[in-house]
Amino acid sequence: MPDQITETTRTSWFSRLGSAIGGIFVGLLFVLAAVVLIFWNEGRAVQTAKSLAEGAGQVQTVAAERPDPAMEGRLVHVSAPVRAGGVPVDAELGVTAPPGTLRLLRRVEMYQWREERQTETRTQLGGATETVTTYRYTRGWAEGRNDSSRFRQPDGHENPEPRHADRAWTAPDIRLGGFRLTEDQASQVPAREELAPPSGSTMFIGADANAPRLGDLRITWRIARPEALSVVAAQRGDGFAAFRTRAGDALFLLVPGQVPASEMFAQAEAANATMTWLLRGGLVLLMLVGFGLVLKPLKVLADVLPPVGAVVGFGTGLVALLLTLVLAPSVIALAWLFYRPLVALAVLAAGVGAALAIGRLRRRGMAAAVQR
Repeated sequence: MPDQITETTRTSWFSRLGSAIGGIFVGLLFVLAAVVLIFWNEGRAVQTAKSLAEGAGQVQTVAAERPDPAMEGRLVHVSAPVRAGGVPVDAELGVTAPPGTLRLLRRVEMYQWREERQTETRTQLGGATETVTTYRYTRGWAEGRNDSSRFRQPDGHENPEPRHADRAWTAPDIRLGGFRLTEDQASQVPAREELAPPSGSTMFIGADANAPRLGDLRITWRIARPEALSVVAAQRGDGFAAFRTRAGDALFLLVPGQVPASEMFAQAEAANATMTWLLRGGLVLLMLVGFGLVLKPLKVLADVLPPVGAVVGFGTGLVALLLTLVLAPSVIALAWLFYRPLVALAVLAAGVGAALAIGRLRRRGMAAAVQR
Protein backbone atom coordinates (compact mmCIF):
# COMPACT_ATOMS: atom_id res chain seq x y z
CA MET A 1 0.00 0.00 0.00
CA PRO A 2 1.27 3.52 -0.75
CA ASP A 3 2.48 5.55 2.24
CA GLN A 4 -0.16 8.27 2.23
CA ILE A 5 -3.03 9.83 4.15
CA THR A 6 -6.16 11.52 2.84
CA GLU A 7 -8.13 14.29 4.54
CA THR A 8 -11.53 15.65 3.56
CA THR A 9 -12.67 19.05 4.78
CA ARG A 10 -15.92 20.92 4.15
CA THR A 11 -16.27 24.70 4.18
CA SER A 12 -19.73 26.24 4.36
CA TRP A 13 -20.90 28.96 2.00
CA PHE A 14 -21.11 31.48 4.85
CA SER A 15 -17.50 30.76 5.90
CA ARG A 16 -16.32 31.11 2.31
CA LEU A 17 -18.19 34.39 1.92
CA GLY A 18 -16.71 35.76 5.15
CA SER A 19 -13.19 34.81 4.05
CA ALA A 20 -13.76 36.31 0.61
CA ILE A 21 -14.99 39.60 2.10
CA GLY A 22 -11.96 39.67 4.38
CA GLY A 23 -9.81 38.98 1.32
CA ILE A 24 -10.92 42.28 -0.22
CA PHE A 25 -8.62 44.14 2.18
CA VAL A 26 -5.72 41.81 1.37
CA GLY A 27 -6.39 42.24 -2.34
CA LEU A 28 -6.34 46.02 -2.05
CA LEU A 29 -3.03 45.80 -0.19
CA PHE A 30 -1.64 43.59 -2.98
CA VAL A 31 -2.73 46.10 -5.63
CA LEU A 32 -1.28 49.04 -3.67
CA ALA A 33 1.98 47.17 -3.09
CA ALA A 34 2.19 46.29 -6.78
CA VAL A 35 1.66 49.95 -7.78
CA VAL A 36 4.36 51.18 -5.39
CA LEU A 37 6.84 48.46 -6.35
CA ILE A 38 6.25 48.85 -10.10
CA PHE A 39 7.00 52.56 -9.71
CA TRP A 40 10.10 51.72 -7.64
CA ASN A 41 11.29 49.13 -10.18
CA GLU A 42 11.16 51.63 -13.04
CA GLY A 43 13.16 54.10 -10.93
CA ARG A 44 15.67 51.38 -10.03
CA ALA A 45 16.07 50.45 -13.69
CA VAL A 46 16.61 54.07 -14.75
CA GLN A 47 19.08 54.72 -11.92
CA THR A 48 21.09 51.61 -12.79
CA ALA A 49 21.07 52.49 -16.50
CA LYS A 50 22.30 56.02 -15.70
CA SER A 51 24.99 54.65 -13.38
CA LEU A 52 26.21 52.22 -16.04
CA ALA A 53 26.27 54.95 -18.67
CA GLU A 54 28.16 57.21 -16.26
CA GLY A 55 30.64 54.44 -15.49
CA ALA A 56 31.15 53.56 -19.16
CA GLY A 57 32.03 57.20 -19.82
CA GLN A 58 34.57 57.41 -16.97
CA VAL A 59 36.26 54.01 -16.82
CA GLN A 60 39.92 53.76 -17.75
CA THR A 61 41.76 50.56 -18.55
CA VAL A 62 44.97 50.36 -16.53
CA ALA A 63 47.92 48.01 -16.47
CA ALA A 64 47.53 45.20 -13.97
CA GLU A 65 51.20 44.81 -13.04
CA ARG A 66 51.28 47.63 -10.50
CA PRO A 67 48.54 49.93 -9.15
CA ASP A 68 49.06 53.53 -10.25
CA PRO A 69 48.70 55.90 -7.27
CA ALA A 70 47.39 58.57 -9.66
CA MET A 71 44.28 56.41 -10.25
CA GLU A 72 43.39 56.14 -6.56
CA GLY A 73 39.61 56.35 -6.11
CA ARG A 74 38.92 56.46 -9.83
CA LEU A 75 36.98 53.93 -11.88
CA VAL A 76 39.41 51.48 -13.46
CA HIS A 77 39.22 48.40 -15.66
CA VAL A 78 41.75 45.67 -14.93
CA SER A 79 41.98 42.49 -16.99
CA ALA A 80 44.75 39.98 -16.38
CA PRO A 81 45.62 36.38 -15.49
CA VAL A 82 44.70 35.50 -11.91
CA ARG A 83 46.77 33.65 -9.33
CA ALA A 84 46.36 32.65 -5.68
CA GLY A 85 48.68 31.94 -2.79
CA GLY A 86 47.22 28.45 -2.32
CA VAL A 87 44.21 26.31 -3.09
CA PRO A 88 40.96 25.92 -1.12
CA VAL A 89 40.67 22.73 0.92
CA ASP A 90 37.70 20.86 2.38
CA ALA A 91 39.68 19.60 5.37
CA GLU A 92 36.60 18.04 6.93
CA LEU A 93 36.29 15.52 4.10
CA GLY A 94 39.89 15.54 2.89
CA VAL A 95 39.29 17.12 -0.53
CA THR A 96 41.89 19.46 -2.03
CA ALA A 97 41.09 21.55 -5.08
CA PRO A 98 43.48 21.39 -8.06
CA PRO A 99 46.04 24.16 -8.73
CA GLY A 100 44.55 27.39 -10.02
CA THR A 101 41.27 26.99 -8.14
CA LEU A 102 39.89 30.16 -6.58
CA ARG A 103 36.72 28.72 -5.00
CA LEU A 104 35.61 25.28 -3.83
CA LEU A 105 31.93 24.58 -3.19
CA ARG A 106 30.55 21.50 -1.45
CA ARG A 107 27.02 20.32 -2.23
CA VAL A 108 25.40 17.80 0.12
CA GLU A 109 22.32 15.72 -0.64
CA MET A 110 20.67 13.49 1.95
CA TYR A 111 18.45 10.48 1.41
CA GLN A 112 15.32 11.51 3.27
CA TRP A 113 11.56 11.63 3.51
CA ARG A 114 9.68 13.94 1.14
CA GLU A 115 6.06 15.04 1.42
CA GLU A 116 3.94 15.58 -1.69
CA ARG A 117 0.51 17.15 -1.45
CA GLN A 118 -2.33 16.96 -3.93
CA THR A 119 -5.55 18.92 -3.39
CA GLU A 120 -8.88 18.74 -5.19
CA THR A 121 -11.76 21.11 -4.37
CA ARG A 122 -15.36 20.61 -5.47
CA THR A 123 -18.11 23.22 -5.17
CA GLN A 124 -21.41 21.75 -4.03
CA LEU A 125 -24.98 22.93 -4.49
CA GLY A 126 -25.59 25.70 -1.97
CA GLY A 127 -22.07 27.15 -2.26
CA ALA A 128 -20.21 24.91 0.21
CA THR A 129 -16.92 23.35 -0.90
CA GLU A 130 -15.42 19.95 -0.23
CA THR A 131 -11.64 19.71 -0.33
CA VAL A 132 -9.85 16.36 -0.56
CA THR A 133 -6.13 16.55 0.26
CA THR A 134 -3.81 13.59 -0.22
CA TYR A 135 -0.38 13.58 1.43
CA ARG A 136 2.11 11.11 -0.04
CA TYR A 137 5.44 10.23 1.57
CA THR A 138 8.39 8.99 -0.44
CA ARG A 139 12.10 8.70 0.19
CA GLY A 140 14.67 10.20 -2.15
CA TRP A 141 17.69 12.45 -2.53
CA ALA A 142 17.30 16.14 -1.69
CA GLU A 143 19.70 18.96 -0.89
CA GLY A 144 19.62 20.18 2.69
CA ARG A 145 17.07 18.74 5.09
CA ASN A 146 13.30 18.66 4.71
CA ASP A 147 11.81 19.78 8.01
CA SER A 148 9.76 16.70 8.85
CA SER A 149 8.21 18.43 11.87
CA ARG A 150 6.15 20.42 9.36
CA PHE A 151 4.82 17.30 7.65
CA ARG A 152 1.11 16.63 8.01
CA GLN A 153 2.07 13.27 9.51
CA PRO A 154 5.55 13.58 11.03
CA ASP A 155 5.37 10.30 12.98
CA GLY A 156 7.24 7.64 11.07
CA HIS A 157 8.70 10.20 8.66
CA GLU A 158 11.36 11.87 10.81
CA ASN A 159 14.41 13.12 8.91
CA PRO A 160 17.75 13.08 10.76
CA GLU A 161 20.13 16.00 10.84
CA PRO A 162 22.78 15.61 8.10
CA ARG A 163 26.30 14.94 9.28
CA HIS A 164 27.71 17.44 6.76
CA ALA A 165 26.31 20.59 5.13
CA ASP A 166 26.90 22.78 2.08
CA ARG A 167 30.01 24.91 2.44
CA ALA A 168 32.30 27.12 0.37
CA TRP A 169 36.02 27.90 0.60
CA THR A 170 38.10 30.61 -1.08
CA ALA A 171 41.79 30.45 -1.92
CA PRO A 172 44.10 32.76 0.05
CA ASP A 173 45.83 35.83 -1.39
CA ILE A 174 44.06 36.06 -4.75
CA ARG A 175 45.79 38.52 -7.05
CA LEU A 176 45.04 40.05 -10.41
CA GLY A 177 48.47 41.17 -11.46
CA GLY A 178 49.47 43.60 -8.71
CA PHE A 179 45.90 43.98 -7.45
CA ARG A 180 44.45 41.99 -4.57
CA LEU A 181 40.89 40.59 -4.39
CA THR A 182 39.11 40.24 -1.07
CA GLU A 183 37.28 37.04 -0.16
CA ASP A 184 33.90 38.73 -0.66
CA GLN A 185 34.92 39.96 -4.10
CA ALA A 186 36.26 36.55 -5.11
CA SER A 187 32.97 34.95 -4.03
CA GLN A 188 31.41 36.55 -7.13
CA VAL A 189 33.42 34.25 -9.40
CA PRO A 190 30.95 31.57 -10.59
CA ALA A 191 31.84 27.95 -9.74
CA ARG A 192 30.39 25.83 -12.54
CA GLU A 193 33.05 23.16 -13.06
CA GLU A 194 32.53 19.78 -11.40
CA LEU A 195 35.54 18.61 -9.44
CA ALA A 196 36.84 15.60 -11.33
CA PRO A 197 38.28 12.34 -9.86
CA PRO A 198 40.33 11.39 -7.97
CA SER A 199 39.85 14.35 -5.63
CA GLY A 200 36.25 14.95 -6.59
CA SER A 201 33.57 12.87 -8.27
CA THR A 202 30.75 11.85 -5.91
CA MET A 203 31.32 10.76 -2.33
CA PHE A 204 28.76 8.44 -0.77
CA ILE A 205 28.50 8.22 3.01
CA GLY A 206 26.47 5.22 4.02
CA ALA A 207 26.44 1.43 3.94
CA ASP A 208 25.50 0.71 0.31
CA ALA A 209 25.29 3.27 -2.50
CA ASN A 210 22.98 0.95 -4.45
CA ALA A 211 20.56 0.63 -1.53
CA PRO A 212 20.66 3.98 0.33
CA ARG A 213 19.08 4.32 3.74
CA LEU A 214 17.61 7.24 5.60
CA GLY A 215 20.33 9.75 6.48
CA ASP A 216 22.87 8.57 3.88
CA LEU A 217 24.71 11.39 2.10
CA ARG A 218 25.77 12.03 -1.47
CA ILE A 219 28.39 14.78 -1.79
CA THR A 220 29.77 16.57 -4.85
CA TRP A 221 32.10 19.53 -5.32
CA ARG A 222 32.26 22.36 -7.83
CA ILE A 223 35.20 24.67 -8.45
CA ALA A 224 35.91 28.09 -9.97
CA ARG A 225 39.18 27.93 -11.88
CA PRO A 226 39.35 30.85 -14.33
CA GLU A 227 42.66 31.58 -16.01
CA ALA A 228 41.94 35.31 -15.96
CA LEU A 229 39.52 37.83 -14.48
CA SER A 230 38.29 41.26 -15.50
CA VAL A 231 37.21 43.87 -12.95
CA VAL A 232 35.60 47.29 -13.20
CA ALA A 233 35.71 49.08 -9.83
CA ALA A 234 37.23 51.95 -7.92
CA GLN A 235 40.95 51.56 -7.20
CA ARG A 236 41.65 51.46 -3.45
CA GLY A 237 45.31 51.03 -2.61
CA ASP A 238 46.35 47.69 -4.11
CA GLY A 239 42.75 46.48 -4.29
CA PHE A 240 39.25 47.38 -5.38
CA ALA A 241 36.11 48.93 -3.91
CA ALA A 242 32.66 49.72 -5.25
CA PHE A 243 32.57 52.98 -7.22
CA ARG A 244 29.78 55.34 -6.12
CA THR A 245 28.21 57.07 -9.14
CA ARG A 246 26.45 60.41 -9.13
CA ALA A 247 23.30 58.56 -10.20
CA GLY A 248 23.44 56.63 -6.91
CA ASP A 249 24.57 53.07 -7.68
CA ALA A 250 27.76 51.40 -6.45
CA LEU A 251 29.56 49.80 -9.40
CA PHE A 252 31.59 46.64 -9.01
CA LEU A 253 31.73 44.36 -12.05
CA LEU A 254 33.67 41.09 -12.14
CA VAL A 255 33.62 38.47 -14.90
CA PRO A 256 35.84 35.48 -15.77
CA GLY A 257 38.24 35.91 -18.68
CA GLN A 258 39.93 38.90 -20.23
CA VAL A 259 36.93 40.97 -21.26
CA PRO A 260 37.00 44.59 -22.53
CA ALA A 261 35.31 47.22 -20.38
CA SER A 262 32.77 48.01 -23.10
CA GLU A 263 31.62 44.39 -23.20
CA MET A 264 31.38 44.23 -19.40
CA PHE A 265 29.12 47.28 -19.37
CA ALA A 266 27.03 45.81 -22.19
CA GLN A 267 26.56 42.62 -20.16
CA ALA A 268 25.58 44.66 -17.09
CA GLU A 269 23.05 46.66 -19.14
CA ALA A 270 21.53 43.42 -20.48
CA ALA A 271 21.33 42.02 -16.94
CA ASN A 272 19.60 45.21 -15.78
CA ALA A 273 17.03 44.93 -18.58
CA THR A 274 16.40 41.27 -17.76
CA MET A 275 15.95 42.02 -14.05
CA THR A 276 13.57 44.88 -14.87
CA TRP A 277 11.33 42.66 -17.00
CA LEU A 278 11.37 39.84 -14.45
CA LEU A 279 10.29 42.22 -11.70
CA ARG A 280 7.66 43.76 -13.94
CA GLY A 281 6.20 40.34 -14.65
CA GLY A 282 6.15 39.34 -11.00
CA LEU A 283 4.57 42.61 -9.87
CA VAL A 284 1.94 42.52 -12.62
CA LEU A 285 1.05 39.01 -11.42
CA LEU A 286 0.79 40.34 -7.85
CA MET A 287 -1.60 43.05 -9.07
CA LEU A 288 -3.68 40.45 -10.93
CA VAL A 289 -3.96 38.33 -7.78
CA GLY A 290 -4.97 41.42 -5.82
CA PHE A 291 -7.80 42.31 -8.19
CA GLY A 292 -8.87 38.66 -8.16
CA LEU A 293 -9.19 38.75 -4.36
CA VAL A 294 -11.17 42.00 -4.50
CA LEU A 295 -13.68 40.45 -6.94
CA LYS A 296 -13.79 37.00 -5.36
CA PRO A 297 -16.92 37.66 -3.21
CA LEU A 298 -18.95 37.92 -6.41
CA LYS A 299 -17.97 34.41 -7.41
CA VAL A 300 -18.64 33.04 -3.93
CA LEU A 301 -22.11 34.62 -3.96
CA ALA A 302 -22.84 32.97 -7.31
CA ASP A 303 -21.48 29.58 -6.15
CA VAL A 304 -24.87 28.83 -4.58
CA LEU A 305 -25.48 27.39 -8.06
CA PRO A 306 -22.07 25.94 -9.08
CA PRO A 307 -22.59 26.38 -12.87
CA VAL A 308 -23.44 30.03 -12.35
CA GLY A 309 -20.44 30.42 -10.05
CA ALA A 310 -18.15 29.04 -12.76
CA VAL A 311 -19.45 31.62 -15.26
CA VAL A 312 -19.15 34.47 -12.76
CA GLY A 313 -15.66 33.27 -11.82
CA PHE A 314 -14.61 33.42 -15.47
CA GLY A 315 -16.07 36.90 -15.73
CA THR A 316 -14.38 38.22 -12.58
CA GLY A 317 -11.09 36.74 -13.76
CA LEU A 318 -11.47 38.57 -17.06
CA VAL A 319 -12.31 41.83 -15.28
CA ALA A 320 -9.26 41.41 -13.01
CA LEU A 321 -7.09 40.87 -16.08
CA LEU A 322 -8.49 43.95 -17.84
CA LEU A 323 -8.00 46.12 -14.74
CA THR A 324 -4.40 44.89 -14.49
CA LEU A 325 -3.74 45.55 -18.18
CA VAL A 326 -5.00 49.11 -17.73
CA LEU A 327 -3.40 49.98 -14.38
CA ALA A 328 0.05 48.36 -14.70
CA PRO A 329 1.04 50.08 -17.98
CA SER A 330 -0.37 53.35 -16.64
CA VAL A 331 1.88 53.13 -13.57
CA ILE A 332 4.88 52.31 -15.78
CA ALA A 333 4.09 55.30 -18.00
CA LEU A 334 3.75 57.60 -14.97
CA ALA A 335 7.05 56.31 -13.61
CA TRP A 336 8.77 57.12 -16.89
CA LEU A 337 7.20 60.58 -16.90
CA PHE A 338 8.60 61.05 -13.39
CA TYR A 339 12.07 59.56 -13.91
CA ARG A 340 12.64 60.33 -17.63
CA PRO A 341 10.15 63.00 -18.67
CA LEU A 342 11.89 63.93 -21.93
CA VAL A 343 12.08 60.33 -23.12
CA ALA A 344 8.47 59.66 -22.06
CA LEU A 345 7.21 62.80 -23.81
CA ALA A 346 9.16 61.91 -26.95
CA VAL A 347 7.63 58.43 -26.99
CA LEU A 348 4.18 59.88 -26.32
CA ALA A 349 4.63 62.43 -29.12
CA ALA A 350 5.77 59.70 -31.49
CA GLY A 351 2.72 57.62 -30.59
CA VAL A 352 0.33 60.54 -31.10
CA GLY A 353 2.02 61.41 -34.40
CA ALA A 354 1.71 57.85 -35.62
CA ALA A 355 -1.97 57.74 -34.63
CA LEU A 356 -2.65 61.03 -36.46
CA ALA A 357 -0.79 59.81 -39.53
CA ILE A 358 -2.78 56.59 -39.60
CA GLY A 359 -5.99 58.61 -39.19
CA ARG A 360 -5.10 60.84 -42.16
CA LEU A 361 -4.27 57.83 -44.31
CA ARG A 362 -7.61 56.24 -43.44
CA ARG A 363 -9.52 59.45 -44.29
CA ARG A 364 -7.71 59.77 -47.61
CA GLY A 365 -8.45 56.14 -48.38
CA MET A 366 -12.13 56.62 -47.59
CA ALA A 367 -12.26 59.80 -49.70
CA ALA A 368 -10.65 58.04 -52.63
CA ALA A 369 -13.14 55.18 -52.31
CA VAL A 370 -16.08 57.65 -52.37
CA GLN A 371 -14.73 59.40 -55.50
CA ARG A 372 -14.55 56.08 -57.30
